[in-house]
Amino acid sequence: MAARVVTVAFQGVDAVRIEVEVQFTKGAFAFIIVGLGDKAVAESRERVHAAFAGLGLALPGKRIIANLAPADLPKVGSHYDLPIALAVMAAMGVIPPDALEGWAALGELSLDGRIMPVAGALPAAVAAGGMGLGLICPEACGPEAAWAGETRILAAPSLIALVNHFRGVQLLSPPKPGPMLDGERVPDLRDVKGQENAKRALEIAAAGGHNLLFIGPPGSGKSMMAQRLPGLLPPLTPQELLETSMVHSMAGLIARGQLTRARPFRSPHHSASMAALTGGGLKAKPGEVSLAHNGVLFLDELPEFGTQALDSLRQPLETGEVVVARANAHVRYPARVQLVAAMNPCRCGVGGPGRGACGRAPRCQSDYQGRISGPLMDRIDLQVEVPPVTPADLALPPPAEGTAEAAARVAQARQMQLARAQDGGEGASALNAQANGDWLETIAAMDAPARALLSQAAEAGGLTARGWTRTLRLARTIADLEGAETVRRVHVAEALIYRRVAAAGVRALAV
Repeated sequence: MAARVVTVAFQGVDAVRIEVEVQFTKGAFAFIIVGLGDKAVAESRERVHAAFAGLGLALPGKRIIANLAPADLPKVGSHYDLPIALAVMAAMGVIPPDALEGWAALGELSLDGRIMPVAGALPAAVAAGGMGLGLICPEACGPEAAWAGETRILAAPSLIALVNHFRGVQLLSPPKPGPMLDGERVPDLRDVKGQENAKRALEIAAAGGHNLLFIGPPGSGKSMMAQRLPGLLPPLTPQELLETSMVHSMAGLIARGQLTRARPFRSPHHSASMAALTGGGLKAKPGEVSLAHNGVLFLDELPEFGTQALDSLRQPLETGEVVVARANAHVRYPARVQLVAAMNPCRCGVGGPGRGACGRAPRCQSDYQGRISGPLMDRIDLQVEVPPVTPADLALPPPAEGTAEAAARVAQARQMQLARAQDGGEGASALNAQANGDWLETIAAMDAPARALLSQAAEAGGLTARGWTRTLRLARTIADLEGAETVRRVHVAEALIYRRVAAAGVRALAV
């Protein structure tokens, strides 16, 4: 009779039920693992064998077959060690046959029988709870798994501790969730002198969740302002916290079960590959755009990123998810992010309107900025020219308003959006940057002068259909910051100023 233990296979942030079956059959000693496992799964038999020896247990001199069902689903990772070992113990009678009923298990074994931490404890605990099971996991993963709520968690330091627990010799206490952190202190916006137009754009982007691009010479404060964006954003909601933490759990980024309410801020180097940005690799791990889920993805020196890597962000920015396609599986990761980018106007960094210091202008600027594709640029709602900081700006006293004052206005605007979404019912997006279709038309109803200006600017400036939608979203956010119910001409005019493609048309039309 086969002994059975439940475990999980990870597909993105989803955990799929796997049945581990172990049976002893006649024949010479052999330990065989079947069920489409990868190299780490195949090596489990050596770790299990050594861990048993470390406990003073000898495997029976029979043919041991461990089957991971369903057999056609790929199994990846070392977390199958513990369920295989428990199933073998149950088949040997070391653990009472019915002890493992009602439990799922995951964990890696060391050669001396200790249970080592693995990635994915939180998604596994959530999945186990959904199946009506508890979760057996490494002791180090217990505080993380305990965040799953009502799911029973059994966190063990070693195999011998589990044996003693199931035999009633020494019961293990359930772990407590790890600490909840508020995040690191964010630099204050008051540190930035001058650049009032860029600060205004930063506040609008924070209020509606819009994508933002700063264009300016080195030293103008582009990165400085982007790094202060997290201070303007509200903390994660409970649902967002769970979604974000599950992605971070899959990447092994949750230390000692510590979760944080601060929104993620990811800033990859411009040498990052397409797989690093959007996910992939041998085990289809989450990329930077997924690790920034519900937060900010900051791309400094935007044109220096590879063209293929940048264009791979186009679909996640539109749909809010990444699909990593492999020959044997399609893995989905959430990727609802706010993109903030910064770039110099040209390769040498000194070009730009009115500067004239670039000897190859305007060719240098057009070549450099041409590295960013039009479709990607079309997905960036605010495109802001950041002029150099003058000595007069540096001599000014600190601004009267800083992060706290701007964050209060952002919170009020977001509260208006949340209230509208609750009244709008199912399908209503909480943030303006995610509004679409009839819902966008409902919340961003324009008066006649505003609609006329947007139509004229679209014809004069060449707005695409996506540009029209994103301009309308942006105008709605500007109106929210003002507390206005209706989108008026002044709101549309300011929104169009931030669309560089339509800016020339706006200057001719707006009065």
